[in-house]
Parts: sequence; structure tokens; C-alpha cells
Amino acid sequence: MKLDILAFGAHPDDIELGCGATIAKEVSLGKKVGIVDLTRGELGTRGSAELRMIEASNAAKILGVSVRENLGFADGFFTNDKKHQLEIIKMIRKYQPDIVLCNAIDDRHIDHGKGSKLVSDACFLSGLVKIETELEGKQQEKWRPKHVYHYIQWKNIAPDFVIDVTGFIHKKQAAVLAYSSQFYDPNSKEPESPITSKTFIESINYRSRDLGRLIGVEYAEGFTSERYVAAENLSKLI
Repeated sequence: MKLDILAFGAHPDDIELGCGATIAKEVSLGKKVGIVDLTRGELGTRGSAELRMIEASNAAKILGVSVRENLGFADGFFTNDKKHQLEIIKMIRKYQPDIVLCNAIDDRHIDHGKGSKLVSDACFLSGLVKIETELEGKQQEKWRPKHVYHYIQWKNIAPDFVIDVTGFIHKKQAAVLAYSSQFYDPNSKEPESPITSKTFIESINYRSRDLGRLIGVEYAEGFTSERYVAAENLSKLI
């Protein structure tokens, strides 16, 4: 399956929180979008890895993505080495995306920055013909995405560009809340964490609204880019 966009997240729910509305918008425009989670989020304070897999599947249906896979890396302990790079290269070559989305370049959770660099490095290596990979008994062809963009997570990183997601914020919110075990629940008896407060859920909406305010729309999501973002001419900018 050839995808237009392939989004990577260190944990299930990273993508929904960071760029869920953008993905929902791209799907509505007819783009084929896939998600690859690096870990099962087994170190999460609440819930379990098994529950997270169910929640991730439900969130994927809400966003309307074409496929969602999980590489089963060790939550908290995966590293940016050859073994892990090759597994991501296999996904890139399998789906041949034009655009890759990945974790924030720097963030509170150590897996986010690690995952960001790991996926970015793999995107480059995937384009090298002398790196050979095989999937399901077939030799894969080299493939390098045209663009690698990083969504924004816990830290307020200044975006290099923003996407107008007005009309799609409800899909993002629904996809995030599909992870019911992870977020605010006044009846939960499990331990508290920084993402289980009511304030955190409210902040998701606030950030999108504030970025939207800055570009004159209702809601927006921000991204950073590894290279200059080019426009054909001034009229293509909003």
C-alpha cells in the first residue's frame, strides 16, 4: 500500500495529541494516511499495554487512517541504533510515504526526543540503496520521504509552520478521548500523572485555539521542519 503520509509516534496517543486534527483533515482530502507506533506504551501510569492497543485501534477508526501498526519496541528503553533503525526503514519502504510525521524534536518524555531522531535518521537511511531490507520474504526497494515534519507535544516549541484544522478539532478530541484509561477520570482509583488532570485535556483545545488565533483561523496545529519550507510564490501563503 502506497501512503501519502506516514505518522510515527513513540507511544499510542502521541499522534492523536500532536497532530490528530491534521491527520483527520488530510484523510478528508482523500489522502492515504498510516500510523506506526514504536511501543505499546506499557510503562504508562494507567491502564495496560493490552488496553492501549484496543484504544489505539478505536482512535485509528475515528481518524479514518488506512492502517496502523505497532513495532513493539521497549517503552522507555528503545535506542537509536541499527536494529531499531532497520525496523523503521522496513515500514518506510513498505508504505513509501511522501511525508513522514514524527515526535517533537525535544520534549518532557525522553522517548519523544529519542523517537524523533530515530525516525528522522531512518528516513535518510531508507534512501540508501546499499542498505538491504526484506519484508515477508521480499527484497525491498529504497525509499526516502520528500518531507519529514515534527509535531509539537508537551513543550511549547515554536512551530515553523501551522496547519488550519478548523472543522477537525472535534475528530482530534474524540480520538484523544478514545484513550479513556489515560486521561482525566474523576472516578479512577489509579495513580495520578501529569496527563490525568482535567487541565491537561483543556490545554489540548487551548493550544490549537491559540495557534489558530495567531494565523486568523479558529484552530491550528503546529509543526517544525528539518529544512526550509518552500512556497511556489507569495500567493500560496496564507
